[in-house]
Formats: sequence, structure tokens, C-alpha cells
Amino acid sequence: MTLTIKITSDFICPWCLIAETRLNKAIAQIKPAIEIQRVWQPFELNPEMPEMGMDRKTYRSNKFGSWEYSQQLDGKTMQATQDDDIEFRYDLMTITPNTLKAHRLTWFAEQQDKAIVMAERILKAYFTEGKNIVELDVLANLAAEVGIDVKTAKAFLLSDAGMQEVRGLERQAIAQGIHGVPHIRIGKEVLSGAQPVDVFLTALQKAIHELTTA
Repeated sequence: MTLTIKITSDFICPWCLIAETRLNKAIAQIKPAIEIQRVWQPFELNPEMPEMGMDRKTYRSNKFGSWEYSQQLDGKTMQATQDDDIEFRYDLMTITPNTLKAHRLTWFAEQQDKAIVMAERILKAYFTEGKNIVELDVLANLAAEVGIDVKTAKAFLLSDAGMQEVRGLERQAIAQGIHGVPHIRIGKEVLSGAQPVDVFLTALQKAIHELTTA
């Protein structure tokens, strides 16, 4: 018996890292007797972003009206996550990336049952280490950290493999009415945004109850 959790997310969204962290805490609390399968679905908040990304200060200043306001928003995520054991390092982040390569790598990792650990590693690399996740070597080395051969990962990223599949999954998300992330479906319930651990916990308990009593 398996409970499937479908996570639609993007690697430039800090709330996606927060949601993933809180979901993990909720799962750890319930220690379910049934199997939990998490499925990662790609979503690009900036599909028109140049392939190598943009200078973060320039991009954020244009998007939010000023660099100062952008920094205020960054500060709010840090303040909201004081109890989440996440060290946001916005001071190290110089590029707002195009996330297509990262999504393709996560799709590739899924073929080896490593999609979730791959996605989590990329999120943390970007937000807590300031790594430029459009760079081929950065992504390949992250893949190696989760047990994927670095040369195989690099060869995959240099090809067009997975491109159509990722685009198809993105179109599927939009067709399902998903227009923002994080978007997490737990059983029959959909949670949007980085909900508190207790909200994830309640949704998990409800979904497990529905599944085991069906």
C-alpha cells in the first residue's frame, strides 16, 4: 500500500525548499506503516529566462522595483524560517538561474529512483551554498553527490535528452491548473505554499487514514 505525494516545484523558489523541509519533518513524525512515494513535477516560474540566467541584482531590481525591496523580501523568508534549520545565503547568490537543466537532471535522476534527493540537493545548493545551478560542472557534481556517475550526468546534460519529457510535464502541470509553486498533493488534498509542519502532518494523517480504510 503506497501513499503518493506529488510535488510541483521550481528551484528558484525559496518557499519550495521550505515546503520540502517541513514536509520531511511531518513525514518523520508520523513514521507511517505504509510506503510513501514522492513524485517530483517540474515547473518553471521564469520559462523565458536566458539559458545562462541573469545577474541576480539586476533581475530582482527590475522585477521588484528596487534592490532594497528585493532584500527585504529575502529577509522575510529568513525570518519566517528561523525554526526550519535552513541557512539561506542570499549573500552568496549572484545569478538568478534558468532552471531547465536542473529540472532535466532531476528527471534523469528519477530514472534511478533518485529524483527527490536530487531535487533537494539542488535546492540546498542554490539557496544555502549560493551555487550557480545553470553551470554544467556544478550540476554534474551535485549528481555525483547523490550517487549518479558524474560523467554520465555531464553527458546527459550536454545532450537534449529529457527535454521533451520535462516540457511535457510542465504543460501537464499548467493543464491541471497549477500556476504557482510549491504545489503539493497529498492524497486528495492540495496544499499550496510553504505550509506549517502541522498542516502537512494533518494532511498526511488524513490521506493515510483514507487509504487504509478504503
